[in-house]
Amino acid sequence: MPETLSVIIPTYNRRELLAKALSGYLRQLNPDLISELLVVDDGSTDDTGSMVEEFRSRAPFALRYLSQPNKGPAAARNLGIREARSNIVLFTDSDIVPDHDLVAQHLRWHEENAEPEAAVLGYVTWPKEIHPTPFMRWYGEGKLFVFDRLRSRREADFQCFYTCNLSLKTAFLRANGQFDESFVTAAYEDTELGYRLSKCGLRLLYNPAAIGYHHQFFSFEDACRKAHANAAAAQLFFRKESGRQILQTVQQRRSRPGYALARTAATAATKVLSPARRLLNSHLPLPNIIYHLFYWHDATRLLSPAESQEPNS
Repeated sequence: MPETLSVIIPTYNRRELLAKALSGYLRQLNPDLISELLVVDDGSTDDTGSMVEEFRSRAPFALRYLSQPNKGPAAARNLGIREARSNIVLFTDSDIVPDHDLVAQHLRWHEENAEPEAAVLGYVTWPKEIHPTPFMRWYGEGKLFVFDRLRSRREADFQCFYTCNLSLKTAFLRANGQFDESFVTAAYEDTELGYRLSKCGLRLLYNPAAIGYHHQFFSFEDACRKAHANAAAAQLFFRKESGRQILQTVQQRRSRPGYALARTAATAATKVLSPARRLLNSHLPLPNIIYHLFYWHDATRLLSPAESQEPNS
């Protein structure tokens, strides 16, 4: 009998998006590979429970609804970990719709890499139906995630521990640490756990064929607001051991000769290129350096090293 897995989806007031995600699991080519799907409701007020109940009668697998007071996605995933009954857990989000063979792709790689510490990272991209802009493609591949760095790699480091499309051996996860519930928003909590698991031998394998579709539209302004909203979580993260390691690298980069001059030049270039602002949300592709400069200027330039990493070099 082939291995099966438990899908864990935390959610908060995303009834309509969650319905799209659940429909995607019902449409899997091999739904029998899902032993159970756990929806962990983090205190929603939008009648999420009733919608999940409607799906329960149609699901070819056990669809379990768990609820808790609003504590954040870290606490919600921990509840899912405690309740999961399979040897493998697949983490995803309520705005991620799986491709038709996402579950099979994860399980095939686990069968080929059966060691307890092997985890599988899938690929996340925008669905065509939301009409992603060139800015969104740049943002999704190189800022929100860094899949552009993984195109020729089979393994990723802990900074790519993205729980929107990630599977692990349940026993390894339970034995070596769960999510830090002091993170109460969806930012940095997965990276922090990824670091702790990496110290216990985690191998994060990247399977670009395990595809999840991110059903959110981001304007340039949305992306900047997200960066600023995550500042508090960043401050918490950079007080942790994992964050201090990254912060040291950031500070070393900022102390290099010429860094201050480069910042001044980048600020000046942004002013010179200001007419391009009106095109940031258009479907006209701009050179990546344009998105890079404006995002740095608007989203991260004024944040401290303990609040944001600067644009990837």
